[in-house]
Amino acid sequence: MNKIRLNIVKYKFLYLCISAILLLPGICAMIYSSITYPTHSPLKVGIDYTGGTTLQYSVKESITNERLAAVREGLVKDGIENPSLQIINVNAANDDNLKAILAVRTKFIDEESQDADKITNVVKTQFQSPELVQVSSVGPTLGSELFKNSLIALSLALLGIVAYLTFRFQFDYALAAILGLVHDTLFVLGVFSILGLVYNVEVDALFVTALLTVIGFSVHDTIVVFDRVRENLKYYSKKMTFGEIMNASINQTLTRSINTSLTTLITLAALYFFGGVTTKDFVLAMILGIFIGTYSSIFFCSSLIEIWEDKKV
Repeated sequence: MNKIRLNIVKYKFLYLCISAILLLPGICAMIYSSITYPTHSPLKVGIDYTGGTTLQYSVKESITNERLAAVREGLVKDGIENPSLQIINVNAANDDNLKAILAVRTKFIDEESQDADKITNVVKTQFQSPELVQVSSVGPTLGSELFKNSLIALSLALLGIVAYLTFRFQFDYALAAILGLVHDTLFVLGVFSILGLVYNVEVDALFVTALLTVIGFSVHDTIVVFDRVRENLKYYSKKMTFGEIMNASINQTLTRSINTSLTTLITLAALYFFGGVTTKDFVLAMILGIFIGTYSSIFFCSSLIEIWEDKKV
């Protein structure tokens, strides 16, 4: 067996406490959001799910809080219900004259409505020559259907993973891996719930795609560790304690786990800083998920297995 470099078993309760510290703020934010949001959703959902229209204007001036408040006041005065404003910073290297993009989100605007013209006129009162660069609309019915389909996709993915893990491993291993999935999912959801409260970050269909990818990555990394533990138990169960085998197995797979995650994170970091504005939240969800997935497979799930085995003795 390889020499043990990282002693997981010795500090297992510390790692569980770290997990609790990472999850609790997000869980509190989701509970608060469920109470305060009109949709009673734990996250701030975008028009993909609620239905509505988003108009994006490119502006050549800095968008101050005073101008933002004036735009919102003007929209309300003109009869635009519950307008939501968001500032999207852009890479100035692309266009020296383009400072930012102002996104105005409101209820669904049909072709016969004059609301789009009203919004444009209000924006023009605060900025010089704003240009309407994008209009995206999702009907309420389609948004509700997409939300339902997203939940079905997540549920089917989780059920499939649970079935596979139950078949592949014994019950305690499968349970630890499933709890690891819940751990990673809650962390990503919690961070985006906090971002929604603080920075008005909204989740859309791309976020669900990122979440499904994170779930797959997390369980893949956990299976690699558990496979090594099971393999080592066959040969060393009479020579070493379970804790020693667990530590050795983690150290044998540690380099592989870190290298895989690190190379993926480097690629995602490049996409986040140099990619398009529309994919930033998607990439951020991936970065958070891969980070927490690597942590949970090495520290969280392994600690759960060790505690479970201690109680069986």
